[in-house]
Amino acid sequence: MGKIIAIANQKGGVGKTTTSVNLAASLGVLEKKVLLIDADPQANATSGLGIDVESVEIGTYQILEHSHTPKETILPCTAPNVDVIPAHIDLVAIEIELVDKENREYMLKKALESVKEEYDFIIIDCAPSLGLLTLNALTAADSVVIPIQCEYFALEGLGKLLNTIKSIQKIHNPELDIEGLLLTMYDSRLRLSNQVVEEVQKHFNDMVFETVIQRNVKLSEAPSFGESIINYDATSKGAVNYIHLAQEIIKKNSN
Repeated sequence: MGKIIAIANQKGGVGKTTTSVNLAASLGVLEKKVLLIDADPQANATSGLGIDVESVEIGTYQILEHSHTPKETILPCTAPNVDVIPAHIDLVAIEIELVDKENREYMLKKALESVKEEYDFIIIDCAPSLGLLTLNALTAADSVVIPIQCEYFALEGLGKLLNTIKSIQKIHNPELDIEGLLLTMYDSRLRLSNQVVEEVQKHFNDMVFETVIQRNVKLSEAPSFGESIINYDATSKGAVNYIHLAQEIIKKNSN
């Protein structure tokens, strides 16, 4: 199948990396072969799966500048059936370096052609911005998952992101689809959380995943142990939520 899914939202702290890591791990546990690409200079997806960021010598930066192939940069990690293309702080420089390059928006798309068919799913953890890195991810992707935090400013900036997606569809990637809006950090005890869920579902209807990611202490703890929530505590709410999300995505893509 080789479906490429970008996890994107220019707002920080909405659960992009948590979703990238745990969705990849959940798909892996459900016996799908997964490649997780860390396209965020903070490299949290890399460290969140047990890879020492300081020891990373080649990764996303090198495949974007085409000095290495994806196969040369792939590392194994703590999650079964999941490979990782790691990030490093040097990824910050790529935005400046790509500016003068011809077809700069297509660097990642071109690089991934060589490995796309070797995986069932390729998940790209995007940076919290709408810069060239995210543009490359969205141009390479078949679809995008947009995590939305169940908090007061949840819908702030969503219009801007949807407009960016529209212009990418128009100019760079007409095949780009919205896989779904994912509600994260949901707390059923809070009236505000419930209002945000209602609001998003009312406005976006079928675009919203049925699965809602609940606020969960174990989800916050897992990255500090270099593990996905599936490895860290498979019985926690967070693990159950992400398994459900993975099942929803598999079902949607097998039709």
